[in-house]
Amino acid sequence: MKKKAMTHKDKTLLFMALPAVILFVLFNTVPLIRGALYSFTNYRGYGSYDWVGIRNYIDLFGDVRVGHSYLFTFKYAIAGTILVNVLSLILAMGLNSKIRAKSFLRGVYFIPNILGALIVGYIFSYIFTYILPAVGNALNIGFLQNSILADERFAWIGVLIVGVWQAIAMNTIIYISGLQTIPADIYEAGMIDGAGTWQTFRKLTLPMLMPFVSINLILSTKNMLMVFDQIMSLTKGGPAQSTESISYLIYRNGMEGGQFGFQSANAVLFFVVIVAFSIIQMKLTGKKEEQL
Repeated sequence: MKKKAMTHKDKTLLFMALPAVILFVLFNTVPLIRGALYSFTNYRGYGSYDWVGIRNYIDLFGDVRVGHSYLFTFKYAIAGTILVNVLSLILAMGLNSKIRAKSFLRGVYFIPNILGALIVGYIFSYIFTYILPAVGNALNIGFLQNSILADERFAWIGVLIVGVWQAIAMNTIIYISGLQTIPADIYEAGMIDGAGTWQTFRKLTLPMLMPFVSINLILSTKNMLMVFDQIMSLTKGGPAQSTESISYLIYRNGMEGGQFGFQSANAVLFFVVIVAFSIIQMKLTGKKEEQL
């Protein structure tokens, strides 16, 4: 059987896609493979190195600093994912209702997503360090008189506020898109049956919105687990490494601390964790969609 010859259109599409594929392989796939290979060495980021097998992976589970970074990252990701999705869903429902200047308000709420994370972090760092303490001293409000970023117990909350504030924008847009796909006939039928506000949301809106909830849960969890810019601009892992995320630890000790091979192993493990989280979420939300 003769193979079908490529048409001019097929060749054009291939020619257009080829540069993107080459760039992706060069700047994503190749570094990923090299990093995985370095994870089996004692490479310091410079000079010679030796093959050490799986020793780096074994040492990861006994490293206290690595363990603390995973605990902080999981705590941050769980709290952030819940807050982002709850708040963005509430905002989406409000912006999808019959109110004035909906388009303007949607644009305003999307601004945080346009701004660079480092810029936003530096702005909030100034607010937490100078403006809020000044307000606290002026009004004699005790918990505002000192910067939250300087407190080991609450610094992560400051980082969380910034991360959630910036992440809500994209999730809100996705939820609005989902709400607009729900036919009005469903709500009319619910009103005829006497469904209240909560029943309408639980029995009608949420089941129809589950595919978009799944997307937002996966995206927000991945982004929260990979928190880096907020740490870099707000706390740099402090105070006393209390806000040191996995991504920041990999960068700091891998690029500056002479642990390139060890942190490469950490990066591979972290990649596996993120993939596992995504698969579990897809399975759970998929079952939930079937139940609803």
